[in-house]
Amino acid sequence: MDKFVPGKTLIRTSGQTTGKEEADNVMAVANSQHYAAGEWTRRFEHEFANYVGAKYCVLVNSGSSANLLAVTTLMDESLGERRLKRGDEVITTALNFPTTVNPIIQNGLVPVFVDVELPYYTPQIYPKCNAVILTHILGNPPSILAAALCNEDGGHWIIEDCCDALGGKIYNDETKLGSIGNISTFSFYPAHHITMGEGGAVCTDNAQLYRIIKSLRDWGRDCYCDPGQNNACGHRFDGDYDHKYTYSRIGYNLKASEFQAAVGCAQLPKLNGFIEKRKRNFKRLYDGLKDLEHIFWLPEATPGSDPVWFGFPLTIREDVPLTAKDMQVRLMKYNVDSRRIFGGNLLRQPVYKNIQHRIIGDLKTTNLIHDKGFWIGVWQGITDEMCDYMIEIIHREV
Repeated sequence: MDKFVPGKTLIRTSGQTTGKEEADNVMAVANSQHYAAGEWTRRFEHEFANYVGAKYCVLVNSGSSANLLAVTTLMDESLGERRLKRGDEVITTALNFPTTVNPIIQNGLVPVFVDVELPYYTPQIYPKCNAVILTHILGNPPSILAAALCNEDGGHWIIEDCCDALGGKIYNDETKLGSIGNISTFSFYPAHHITMGEGGAVCTDNAQLYRIIKSLRDWGRDCYCDPGQNNACGHRFDGDYDHKYTYSRIGYNLKASEFQAAVGCAQLPKLNGFIEKRKRNFKRLYDGLKDLEHIFWLPEATPGSDPVWFGFPLTIREDVPLTAKDMQVRLMKYNVDSRRIFGGNLLRQPVYKNIQHRIIGDLKTTNLIHDKGFWIGVWQGITDEMCDYMIEIIHREV
């Protein structure tokens, strides 16, 4: 890394850390001349499932595709009376990223939006519903009580959107995020905790859900043999048509390539180091900005959780005459980059103004964050010197 020059070097909100191991794996794939999903994909799926604590992992081409598969899976006819049907309601937060909400709409379901709470940026209570997407916003999970209440009779579905939360824990640090819901989703975009350039994953403990997810990812095929395999199931020629080319679902091709999987296999051994650095940077920023609590809502971990923060969120308090835009412009003068908190209140975005939906409550906190919330980086490429400089500039500009 080049020497940091305060005010000259751009402090990015996120980025990837890759090196020789990733390059060596990519070259191994190139030399194999087998670029479609294969041995590297199966290796990553196995190792990632073990890390999360799930029985099954399906590698896909993005976190957005992971969310699409998770929601679409729960509408599968093979689930019988438990399946979601068009018009059913799915609860999520209005403070969100579009591709968490889009699969609800794309599948003919109705999003029901709830507010979040500060300083957690997540809901602490979810009402009962057909299904809920627990979005671990900026890496911080909702209260586990929230998940328990919405699923107390075991009859409703929980999707965990862990795209920003890989490595976090809940239940007083005993359970990894991604192993709480029926299905969990992850993203490996360069901004996230590990990267494949592009990529994502869907995890589950349920063998039936796993088969549906894999089928939907692979064009809707009925056969579960991997591409390139012949008759691994032993039933290829039992039916009227070659089972490898029998389709039982309206599916997609959402597979990742061997190149992506190979990069992921090199990233996984580095993850714990990335997590340690993110946590260190978060604490340094928190301690350095603690005296500005009269200006900002400082982020707090949900009680009983140990998050790995995606970024360091700051929301300007209601009585302070500043907006998020004001602070972003001021920080950028010093080459300190920042981002708004995803789409803010999605219902204030142009594309969602006419969707069918329902709101619980008044979304007061979501609207505050929409107007006054932003975040700065904590990723492993940020040094102590950069953290101290960001602290100095924020103090100077408020």
